[in-house]
Amino acid sequence: MEQFSFIACMPDKPGALHRAAEIITRHRGNINRIQYDRRIDQQTVFFEVTASPGAYGKIREELEKIGYLQTSLHPVAFLKFHVYLPNRPGALFELLNYITSAGSNITFLDFDDRGKHPERLVVSLNVENTELVDSLLNRLKSGYRLEILEYDTTGEKLDDTVFYLRFAQKLRVFLGDAEDEFLMRFLHDINHIAQELSNLDKDPREVFENILKVGETLNRTSGSGFYADVQRFRIRSGIELFSFQPPCGGNIYLFDTPEERVMIDSGYGIYFPDLVNMLQHYGFGDLNRIKRIYITHADADHCGAAGYFSAPSFLNRDTLKVARETSRAYGSTHQECILEEVYTKMINLFSRFNLPTNIEIFPDLPSREAYIEKRGSFPVIARFRIGGLEFEALQGLGGHMHGEVLYLCPEEGLLFPQDTLINFRSLSPERTEYNVLADYLMTSVNVDSNLARDERNALFSLISELDAELAPEGKKCIVCCGHGSVSVLENGRLLAYGSSERYGAGK
Repeated sequence: MEQFSFIACMPDKPGALHRAAEIITRHRGNINRIQYDRRIDQQTVFFEVTASPGAYGKIREELEKIGYLQTSLHPVAFLKFHVYLPNRPGALFELLNYITSAGSNITFLDFDDRGKHPERLVVSLNVENTELVDSLLNRLKSGYRLEILEYDTTGEKLDDTVFYLRFAQKLRVFLGDAEDEFLMRFLHDINHIAQELSNLDKDPREVFENILKVGETLNRTSGSGFYADVQRFRIRSGIELFSFQPPCGGNIYLFDTPEERVMIDSGYGIYFPDLVNMLQHYGFGDLNRIKRIYITHADADHCGAAGYFSAPSFLNRDTLKVARETSRAYGSTHQECILEEVYTKMINLFSRFNLPTNIEIFPDLPSREAYIEKRGSFPVIARFRIGGLEFEALQGLGGHMHGEVLYLCPEEGLLFPQDTLINFRSLSPERTEYNVLADYLMTSVNVDSNLARDERNALFSLISELDAELAPEGKKCIVCCGHGSVSVLENGRLLAYGSSERYGAGK
């Protein structure tokens, strides 16, 4: 027995769903999930079924035979026009014959012979076979006075009788030339998010709107719309640290030393061409001088562009597993959460996630707790050097994501805590609005909120210890947050440290 999924498009009449269920039951299929919401789409039903492959083939065959099986997502055009009917019996009937023969679905009619325009009929159509539109219009023009008001093939003007088809056409903007079969599987996954969040009293239409906002924001802020806030710090003679903060997603850090350049995190894949241009603007156009990339965790906004670089990416073995499982909840207490799983697939597709292939894995922790060296609450899993600076790779506690790694240079007090610590006050309204989308679609960006809180407290304790050690030199721990401004800790709060400049569209 295997699990299969399919989309059914049923007539809006009594008994239609019962007929589909009868076919599935007769072939010994077990319905694991079903979702139908008349508020969204009057005809579309999502199924997940457990059956033998042979039985599933027969189920599909019978459903297709009666016209219930959705097998493609062909674009549908929207046509709106005025037509002036003669004042005689049967005039409307004759017009409807033309429309029906063109395979068009009427979505709106408006006519009143006692109204302001007694001969004018307003017609709106959804046309599945766009090749017949010209033929229909030519036939109508030959017999009627006709005024075309709107003709749209993008899906923007379609009404809610074909909600999922219209939604799928909008998704194509973010997915490129995705084939119908792939798009239908993806639509099935997205519907699962809507079902889960509807059960949590979320408005399903708002769910779909927020999914589109994710893709739209990434598209709008890439290319000509890309910008970044940039901070730069002289760490030692000959060593500079750059913090690049893209419009969406995680920060990208770059160390420039005489011997090499080293990155911590890489940002979204969709921003890679923009990142290359930005690096060139700051004198780092030779990507071959970037010798290593250190990854903090598997979220697309932190490692999604790493695969576009030739430099090896250093990461935790569990981080690699999370990325390969395509679920940011993998390995956590929320491992079975469908919201986390589908969101990961969605954001990876929208952001053009490119998993690195040139990979160096950090050593696994010893099996016995007594042998684990720690920095505060965090096990030290590796050490490495960047231009004479010695760093420790610290195993995170897993509150934000399983497999997360923090990086620390104790001597200079440089801490890279990934998304466990973020200076939210430093985020622009646009960045905040984008970040809230992930929180909405997953209910939390942390796979374990209680553990994330404990992790933040442990980091604040570590920062306080480092501040005390650095105080005699007049230094403080510099917190290079996963998002927002590079910061320092003052009276229990993260405050922006240093100045920044704007690169790109918003300059």
